[in-house]
Amino acid sequence: MNRVIAHTDACYTLFQAFSAALLLCACSSTAPLPPPASPSAAARSALAPSGTLRAAINFGNPILATRDAATGEARGVSVDLARELGRRLEVPVELVLYPAAGKVVEGIKTGAWDIGFFAIDPVRAEDIDFTPAYVVIEGAYLVPANSGIARNEDVDRDGVRVVVGRGSAYDLYLTRELKKAKIVRAPTSPAVTDMMLADRIEVAAGVKQQLEADAKRLPGLRLLEGRFMVINQALGIPKGRAAGTAYVSEFVQQMKASGFVANALRRHAIEGAAVAPQ
Repeated sequence: MNRVIAHTDACYTLFQAFSAALLLCACSSTAPLPPPASPSAAARSALAPSGTLRAAINFGNPILATRDAATGEARGVSVDLARELGRRLEVPVELVLYPAAGKVVEGIKTGAWDIGFFAIDPVRAEDIDFTPAYVVIEGAYLVPANSGIARNEDVDRDGVRVVVGRGSAYDLYLTRELKKAKIVRAPTSPAVTDMMLADRIEVAAGVKQQLEADAKRLPGLRLLEGRFMVINQALGIPKGRAAGTAYVSEFVQQMKASGFVANALRRHAIEGAAVAPQ
C-alpha cells in the first residue's frame, strides 16, 4: 500500500517552488504524452472489473471538477485524468457523480466506483489505497468582515463554531486538530458559506478558491490570510487491488511529468492549485 502523504508545510514549500515553473511550461508548450504502458490483465481487472472504468467525480471541490455552464457535463482535471486512464486501459469510462467527498467515500461500501479523486487522509486510508498526489491545494478560513478573529491561530478557542462540508478533508483534519472550537457540518463544501451566514456561525472552512469566490459573491466577508492546511489530492482505489494501485500510481507520475496535469489546470482556468512534486 502506498504511504499516506502527510499534510506538512514541507510539502507546501515544494509546492511553491515547483508550481510556477510547471505552469509556465504548460503555458508555452505541451509535452507529448508518453506511450501508454500496456496494463497487465491483473491491473485491468483490478481497475475495471466490470469492463468499464467507473470513476467517482466529486463536485464538492471546484478545483477538481465542476459542471460545464453551457452543457451541464462534468469537466475538470479529475475528469480529464479519468478519461485518459480509461484510454490507456482501453476500456470505456463511466463518471459516477457525487455532490461531496463524503458521499464518494460512502460509495465504497456499495462498490459503486473503481477509482476516486480524494484528499489524502489517514481516516480514508483505512479503506482506500492512494497514489502519489497529483495536485496540491490549500484550506482556508472565511469570517464575517467585522469578526474579531484576525489569524488562523485565533479560530481554535471556546465559543467559536467552524462550519465544514460533511466528510470533506477539512472535516477530517479539523476534527483531529481543533481542541476548543466546535465543528458544525454542512451537507456539502460549497454550502458552508451560506450556512455560516444563515446560522450566524463564526467561521467557514474549505477550499481557498471556493471561499475566495464566496467572499466576492457575498458582501461583508473576509478571508483570513494564509492557510490552515495543505491538501494533497490523489487517486484512490478500494483496498485489496494491489495491481491496480501500482498501475495508477505510475500513471499519476507520468501525468505530472508530461505536463498533462499542469495543462489541465490551465485549460480549466484553475487558480490556487499546483501540480504536486514528483
